[in-house]
Amino acid sequence: MTAIKRTVHLVLCVATLLALHAAAAATEIRVMVSGGLSAAYKELVPQFERASGHTVVTAYGPSMGATENAIPVRLARGERADVLIMVGDALGTMVAQGKAIGTTRVDLVRSPIGMVVRAGAPKPDISTPEALKQTLLAARSVAYSDSASGLYVGTELFARLGIADQMKGKARMIPAEPVAAGVARGDSELGFQQISELLPVPGVDLVGPLPEPVQKITVFSAAVATGANEPEAAKALIAFLASPGAAPALRKSGLEPFETTPAK
Repeated sequence: MTAIKRTVHLVLCVATLLALHAAAAATEIRVMVSGGLSAAYKELVPQFERASGHTVVTAYGPSMGATENAIPVRLARGERADVLIMVGDALGTMVAQGKAIGTTRVDLVRSPIGMVVRAGAPKPDISTPEALKQTLLAARSVAYSDSASGLYVGTELFARLGIADQMKGKARMIPAEPVAAGVARGDSELGFQQISELLPVPGVDLVGPLPEPVQKITVFSAAVATGANEPEAAKALIAFLASPGAAPALRKSGLEPFETTPAK
């Protein structure tokens, strides 16, 4: 047997052993994931399940807030998880509270905020901070989310543009529903949320991201939950989501993948 054949044979043997081990160790992984990653996550999880033999059971909810599906609320009432995928700051809070293991944290993607209008409506100019300001002042109604992007829009963006007082009567936070869904129904003229949460909703057109000087990038991160029943399988799922192979699906949904490096 030549050296090349021996190498190929060895690689095949190792691959077979790994596949058999994965099948033997196949288990159920419970995940709580924020809506900002949900579109790409739904595409990637079946790939992971086929490759690993594991089954993934998912609960969706915002990274913050007091709605019944919010991840901190789920954890507080005792729902079990192996993996938490959340806004990075919120995940940091879970680590500080002892609900996630900090040494397992991996930053997955950066997520910019964008704006939508109802499908077919004229797309106003938001290419500069001044253009965005004039668009907001001219709008009849504005909606933003109850998660990280909405917190920024409602408490910082309007103030930075110098129009906080003018927006008080026509801008409102939307809990427990994608902002774009209300825009599609005509409830609000303009809607702001992370682009990855706007794109999957039918009936709206993306105008674009916030202009760079007033843009707020949200980092989404993953970590193994404290007390996870399947910590090794959980780490395998996180590694898969952070891998180069996952990057195309993440980019397609409006996200910018990180390098595969654990957070400090």
